[in-house]
Amino acid sequence: MARGSIVKIVAGAAVLVVTLGFGWLLGRAGVGQEVPVASLTELEREFAERMQQVVLVGNFTIDGRDTGGASPERYEIASVAKVGDDTWRFDVRMVYGNFDATLPVVVPIVWAGDTPMVSITDFGIPGLDGTFTARVFFYEDRYGGSWEHAMERGVFGGLMYGHIEPMAAG
Repeated sequence: MARGSIVKIVAGAAVLVVTLGFGWLLGRAGVGQEVPVASLTELEREFAERMQQVVLVGNFTIDGRDTGGASPERYEIASVAKVGDDTWRFDVRMVYGNFDATLPVVVPIVWAGDTPMVSITDFGIPGLDGTFTARVFFYEDRYGGSWEHAMERGVFGGLMYGHIEPMAAG
């Protein structure tokens, strides 16, 4: 594997670790207590129920790089809960080396009609250079969207897409 590919993989893993670590700190500080289920709209309740014990299985691309196709991605989601007016907590499993934990990630969700979408713009993550922008929608058994990381050395972005599948027992 080329040195550049290894650097990209390590950088991507570092982004995930820091992002999830930041979400974990927010959760430990009491930020993101769940909104009572009875106060959710029908669409919000359906979204929260549908996103219990699921896996996002798909691919991502990097603009301007011919990788012979997209790279695989996988996100295990234990649960999703509304924690504020437009803020939701995703309890996501993170596996990296010997580290294996489910951590809270708190992000804004906006609705495009009946479709929930993570919407972050120029979102800073402590300890990482630059900002992140993403739009990721969830519809029926699919997800898709775009991502961007703006840094001093340039802007990188691409697409992500796949299926929402039940988490396998065991």
